[in-house]
Amino acid sequence: MKKRQKRWTSQVRVWSGQSSPSATYNSDLNSTDLLTMLPLEVLEEVFLNVPPQQVVCVCRLVSQEWKEVVDSDSLWRKRCRREGYLLRDANTLPKDWRLFYFLCKNRRNLLKNPKADDKFNGWHLNGGDTWKIESVRVPHPDSTVQNCFVTSYRPCKKCQLIHLEKEGYSPAFMDDVQPDIVISDWYVPRGNFACKYKICVELLNQEKKTIEKFYPPPVVFQSWSVEQWNQMTHVFKNYGRGVRYIGFIHGGRDTEVWTGWYGIRVTNSSIEICPSVDSSL
Repeated sequence: MKKRQKRWTSQVRVWSGQSSPSATYNSDLNSTDLLTMLPLEVLEEVFLNVPPQQVVCVCRLVSQEWKEVVDSDSLWRKRCRREGYLLRDANTLPKDWRLFYFLCKNRRNLLKNPKADDKFNGWHLNGGDTWKIESVRVPHPDSTVQNCFVTSYRPCKKCQLIHLEKEGYSPAFMDDVQPDIVISDWYVPRGNFACKYKICVELLNQEKKTIEKFYPPPVVFQSWSVEQWNQMTHVFKNYGRGVRYIGFIHGGRDTEVWTGWYGIRVTNSSIEICPSVDSSL
């Protein structure tokens, strides 16, 4: 047991820059003494400079004192502040700062190829007179968006199915935490042609049966509509237990021309698992 404590103490000294891995110890000072001598403020500062997964999976197991520091709100609140994970409303605090930190850190778009940068890879296409990829006709609010998917005459749909466990969100996590699931999609008409936009996003259980659905009425554009980007957003909250998949379908059509690609344009779609939008960015 003393050898194990000595190894952990050695590692902390290396992380804090106090010694190198090859450093030797003063034989008059055992590892238990070293642990006792570290003030909690110093220990917290050391943990702030250790990779977060190691803090939870390694440092937390060393001693009761270390566990208390790792489990403290203070440590994770400081970590959030240092890494720029800020609250939307300073008066609404997270119930669990550690959970808030990891949700912010792992937040990412679960949809593949959302900006049409990799042709149609990641998407399942059906319906319509095929899709096409074009450069954006008008600048998108996100300057990194340079391409979009274009619909043709007759209803065009494309979809993705997100397997949450494969993305790192375990069934227990989804059931117990039920984090917000934030949906976003961008669409624009071709101004001189009438067109229609549609979206449907479903939270599905293990058998791929619907638990909750976002299915707003279609957005219809008449000929000579203003050609500007519009954003469709939705947040799934308090959706209950059992969510294992997310089904994303969107598309539309050109309602005037029989040939060519003059329908609705879509791009920069996203699905994100994140802290409550009531309290975070």
